[in-house]
Amino acid sequence: MGKRRGFSLYDIEEFLKEVGCTRVSESAVISLEKELEDTVKELVTDAEVYAHYAGRRRLIKRSDVELATSSYEKSEGP
Repeated sequence: MGKRRGFSLYDIEEFLKEVGCTRVSESAVISLEKELEDTVKELVTDAEVYAHYAGRRRLIKRSDVELATSSYEKSEGP
């Protein structure tokens, strides 16, 4: 059985077209899917840390995700 996809390749391709790409190769779509999965995993891990610090072991709130996102953006740099 193949790998279960976290993101629809069709949706990724459509998104790329919406932001201005006229033609998109399959390998580009697959590369972007991998990057999206890695980024989301990192953000969720950080959000879990913030939730745990706030005393919540099972619930990740929007504020945890926003903190994780802002810290991710800062680490990216200009």
